[in-house]
Amino acid sequence: KTALVRMGLQALIARESARRLARLGATEPGLKSFPRRRPGRGA
Repeated sequence: KTALVRMGLQALIARESARRLARLGATEPGLKSFPRRRPGRGA
């Protein structure tokens, strides 16, 4: 049950951060790309 909640939270956070990053990219067209953390590499 705890793992299910954790997976749900990770999905929510990933979706929100992607949305925020997309908004930032729209306002900063000259923004350089940077390495992103891969999902599933954490604890």
